Amino acid sequence: QLQLVESGGGLVQPGGSLRLSCTTSGFTLRYYAIGWFRQAPGKEREGVSCISSSGGMTQYSDSVKGRFTISRENAKNTVYLQMNSLKPEDTGVYYCAVRPGSPYVCSVMGSEYNDWGQGTQVTVSS
Repeated sequence: QLQLVESGGGLVQPGGSLRLSCTTSGFTLRYYAIGWFRQAPGKEREGVSCISSSGGMTQYSDSVKGRFTISRENAKNTVYLQMNSLKPEDTGVYYCAVRPGSPYVCSVMGSEYNDWGQGTQVTVSS
């Protein structure tokens, strides 16, 4: 059974850092691109970042570019999202998801992903 479990969220002050993990099981991670998404209260889900199967391609939304870094360790079945210089507007529930189709590209369009984790809460506040 395919499963994605996000962890690493929490409460952090503005300017702080967090590293999220997306631990997967039930499928061979190295064959799939993975995306990170977030949803703030009262707002639509937003694509944050994505990474191709080998890590050769990454994408970031304009709102996080230069502050967030996505990476993966296929041998550990895990994808990471390092978040630095956090801002209050980064607050939300963060989800990872699996993108079917070509593993060599990725996208921050949520409609291209078909399996999602339960999410981890990130709160940036003083």
